[in-house]
Amino acid sequence: MKLSAPPALQPVPERAAPPCDFDALLEKTPAAVRPQEAQARIRAVLDELDDLVGLYEVKRLFFEVQAYAEVQRLRRALELAAETTVLHAVFSGNPGTGKTTVARIAARLYKELGLLEKGQLVEVERADLVGEFVGHTAQRTREQLKKAAGGVLFIDEAYSLIRGGENDFGKEAIDTLVKAMEDEKHHFVLILAGYPLEMQRFLDSNPGLRSRFPLHVFFPDYKLSELAEIARREYARRQYLLSEEGEAELLRLLAQSAPGENGNARLLRNLLEASLRAQAVRLMQGEGRPGREALQQIFAADIAMAAARLGLPDAAAHLFA
Repeated sequence: MKLSAPPALQPVPERAAPPCDFDALLEKTPAAVRPQEAQARIRAVLDELDDLVGLYEVKRLFFEVQAYAEVQRLRRALELAAETTVLHAVFSGNPGTGKTTVARIAARLYKELGLLEKGQLVEVERADLVGEFVGHTAQRTREQLKKAAGGVLFIDEAYSLIRGGENDFGKEAIDTLVKAMEDEKHHFVLILAGYPLEMQRFLDSNPGLRSRFPLHVFFPDYKLSELAEIARREYARRQYLLSEEGEAELLRLLAQSAPGENGNARLLRNLLEASLRAQAVRLMQGEGRPGREALQQIFAADIAMAAARLGLPDAAAHLFA
């Protein structure tokens, strides 16, 4: 059975227009330059990226990175001078817009493209970097950099490193990171992530910091139609069927808040998980053993109950009035 959309909403396109044809780039790299097994691994990672809902400009940027990597590989094969690109990046966007998901995909892509040796993603925050006394912060930051060697160091809410002012130990962490970005720029990738305005202030706090990040990636808030598509995919992936009334209730709840305030896909995931629990309670409180169809169906009442459990305002009043 196929999940249906409310009449007012149109399915979102799968690719940007014009599309980023990742496969076409791979086809230009002959087997003598890269074995077919390696091509297949790259294609699998790119398919995962391309399958993400929305994020068209983000995908376009990685299309550019892949194109550049392929051209440099072809130049080396023909004994031409080839450049090694620096991939340090700033991911700015509201919560739930896909920054961490894309960082994980990027780490694996860079490894498969031969841009990084290992491709692991090390996720850290302020508490993992900032110590309690002079010298402790540099030591902790170097430890995280060592873990990320050959891969990606991802710092979420990176702007928190300057929240304590001029005398805060966070400045020591920034100085250590900046030195590593220069000394080890071809051996790891640093990705800083956070709210757009706060990230701008963070980059302005240290002279020369902004110029060390050649990639600045903005993650827009999801449109309501894109959230609807994410919901359909997530329920289907779990083998659940969201009714038309249930989808309408889900979108009504998501539309109540401004895009940057509703958590984007994060709130959607929380509602989805809570709705599965609400459905389970409804089924267990009913008479008899639920059949296959009943075990898959998610109704508007399940969504409303999930919203009430999450404390969303006016979550279910209109359904039970």
